[in-house]
Amino acid sequence: MQQKFMREAIKQAKKAYAIDEVPIGCVIVYEGKIIARGYNRRTTDKNTLSHAELNAIRKASKKLGDWRLDDCEMYVTLEPCQMCAGAIVQARIKKVYIGCMNPKAGCAGSVLNLLQVEKFNHQVEIETGILEEECSSMIKEFFRELRKKQ
Repeated sequence: MQQKFMREAIKQAKKAYAIDEVPIGCVIVYEGKIIARGYNRRTTDKNTLSHAELNAIRKASKKLGDWRLDDCEMYVTLEPCQMCAGAIVQARIKKVYIGCMNPKAGCAGSVLNLLQVEKFNHQVEIETGILEEECSSMIKEFFRELRKKQ
């Protein structure tokens, strides 16, 4: 099941890739069904907040009619940044499945772990390495191409 949902997140990341955005994709699952999808659109939207996770959280909240997503699970191709990790905690998401880690900016264990701060009123379960190679190679390829263009 986890791989199935991560493959859907990868499809979202490929949409970002196709429009020259950093290829990060996300899906939110509720009761075994995808209720929201998102991909990185920061450059396209000219908006710092337009990360895959935030786009998906916004759609999931609209779908469920609540800002609380406590029975939801998130699948994201790259470890969330500090902004997205904060939003995940605020949305009360139960568990996050991560494709690959981000040693430079990840906040689910790489640089910090904002998803499991004991003093916060909510901690998020984390599982990493879901289709890791596929998620990682897509990001690496994107940046390799970007460097060639410059």
